[in-house]
This record gives sequence, C-alpha cells and structure tokens, in this order.
Amino acid sequence: MRVEQDDYQSDMPAVGLRRTADFLVQEAVIRGDTRDPKQRAAEIRQMLTKAVQIADKYGVRLAVGDYILTPLTLQNLDDVTLSNDSRPDSQKLVFLIKAPLGDAQSGTVAQKRIEDYVEAVPEVGRAQMDLLDDPSLSIVGPDQYRGQIADKVMEDARAIAAKMGVGYAVTLEGLNMPVLWTRASPSEVMLYIPYKMVVVPKP
Repeated sequence: MRVEQDDYQSDMPAVGLRRTADFLVQEAVIRGDTRDPKQRAAEIRQMLTKAVQIADKYGVRLAVGDYILTPLTLQNLDDVTLSNDSRPDSQKLVFLIKAPLGDAQSGTVAQKRIEDYVEAVPEVGRAQMDLLDDPSLSIVGPDQYRGQIADKVMEDARAIAAKMGVGYAVTLEGLNMPVLWTRASPSEVMLYIPYKMVVVPKP
C-alpha cells in the first residue's frame, strides 16, 4: 500500500506508531512520439520490458496501481495501459518504482538508487523514461501494527484518566477502524487508528 498524503491531518489522533516505511515509491513514465502508431507503441513497450529486466540489478521493484500496488513483471506487462500524452502523436505508460527502506538505506539513498536505475534503462527508438512528481512512501500490511498502536492508545488513555482525578474517566471510540498512516519524515510514517478519546464524569 502506498501513502497518499505527505503531512499530518487535522483529525489525526495524537497517539500512533512511528516507524520506517517499507519502500520509497516514485512514479515513472515512458513516453514515445514516433509518428507511426504501431511502431510507437512497440518502442514504448520494449523499453518497459527492458526496465523490468534490469530492475533487480539496481535493487528496485516495479509496480502498478494507486492504493493497492501490484508487482509489475514480464508476465503482466500487457496489463499496463498505453494512454495519450499531452502532445499530438504521442503516448505514454505510467508505473511505479519502489526502493526498499530500512537498515542502512535511508530515503536519500533510496532516491539515488531510483535515479540511477532510470538513467540505466536503455532507450528504444524515440521512447524515453522520466520520473514524475515527488516520491511517496509505502507500508506493507499496515493492519499488522494494530496491536502496537492500541497498546500506545490505551497507555495514553490511562495516563489521561489518572490526571483527571477520581471523579472522571475516559472512553475510547473508533478502535475498530482500519489502520491509517501519514508521512512523518522523508523515510518514516506515522501509523494510527482514527480513534476518539472522550472524558466523562463517573456516575
């Protein structure tokens, strides 16, 4: 899964789990403007094939999708749709490049790895490959962190209840909601459950 927002949201709870993302994700495009439509499409798809073939060598993975990412392999290249580009007689293919994060690989190192990979993909005819927009982050299986997040939420709730005094208690609502996340740094995400804490007087 890929993060879609880069900043904290106003309705995001204060308590969550901060951790290194699994991947830095960069959108890429292969464009071609050869006049003959069949040759143009063939050049773009041949360059995509070369991109897939050398991805492992550069330590990156290719994928397609917006929220749920599907690995891009030699077996499913035809699933990537050619679309019209902004210029006449031109088309493009858009996909994603993922570089792993963690251990000694920072966001800066991952970004450099993606850039080196794009430079290394051989051009075919008039087809060219470029990066689009800013990178985002990807987290695999965010729901696996639900227990850790809930522990932090309940720890915070107990601390708040203790400060309120014996006449008050706190209730938690929304802990059944899906785990969400937002970007916390160039390589980290904040995972959270959109819960609500309510202070109530004891009967």
